Amino acid sequence: MIHRRQFGFQTLSAAAAVAVGTSALAADEKKPVPHEHHKDDVMSACARACSDCQRECDACSTHCADMLKEGHKDHAVTLGTCLDCSDFCAAASQIVARKGPFAALICESCATACDHCANECEKFPDDKHMAACAEECRKCEKACKAMLPHLGHAAG
Repeated sequence: MIHRRQFGFQTLSAAAAVAVGTSALAADEKKPVPHEHHKDDVMSACARACSDCQRECDACSTHCADMLKEGHKDHAVTLGTCLDCSDFCAAASQIVARKGPFAALICESCATACDHCANECEKFPDDKHMAACAEECRKCEKACKAMLPHLGHAAG
C-alpha cells in the first residue's frame, strides 16, 4: 500500500516530468525549420538587394537628368528605365520584406525591369554612374531569381 508521503512524492514527480516534457515540446516547436530559415535568409537578401538597387537607380536617374541638361540626349532612355526600375525595386523590397502574398509576382517583374535597366546602362561602359547602376541591377535581378524557387516559382 502507498503511504500519503510516497503518493505525494510520486504525484509531484509525475507532474514535473510532464512539465519538462511539455517544455521540451514547446521548445522544439519554436525552433525554425532549416528550410524555412534558409527561405527567410534568401528573402531578406532579396529585399536588401532590391532596396540597394532602388537607391542606385534613383541616383543614376539624377545623373541621367543632369546629362540631358548638358545636351546628352542619349541619356533619355536610361533616365526612364532607371526611374521605372527604381519603382519596381522599391515595391519589391517592401513586399518581400513583409513576405507578402505577391512577393513572387513583384520579384519576377523586378528581375525583368532590372535586366532591361542594366542593358540600357551597360551601353555607357565608361560612365561610372551608369556602370554602378548596371551592377546593382544585375545583383538585384540575381537575388530576385534566387528567391523565386523558394516561393514555388521557377526563375526565368
